[in-house]
This record gives sequence, C-alpha cells and structure tokens, in this order.
Amino acid sequence: MLVTIATILLLLWLLGVIGVYSIGWFIHILLVIAIIMFLIRIIQGRNPIA
Repeated sequence: MLVTIATILLLLWLLGVIGVYSIGWFIHILLVIAIIMFLIRIIQGRNPIA
C-alpha cells in the first residue's frame, strides 16, 4: 500500500514539475513524504517492491 501511495505522489510531483507551478511547493512536500515512507519501509525490512 505504501508503494502505491508513493507512486501516486511521485506522479503528482511530476505533473507539478512539468505544468502546474502555482501548487508546485505542495507537490514537492508530497514527494518528500513519499520518499520518507519508502525509506521507512526499507528500514523496517519489508520488501519495497512487492
């Protein structure tokens, strides 16, 4: 589930970088949250891909 959320946040971030500059800061915050969630999953020893 975390990987799905991280993927969605990454796609939203890419959309923010490419086109929407007015909410770009919000998208970057979402990207940081997605990366933190991904790292927590790796640190806990779970498979981040599956």
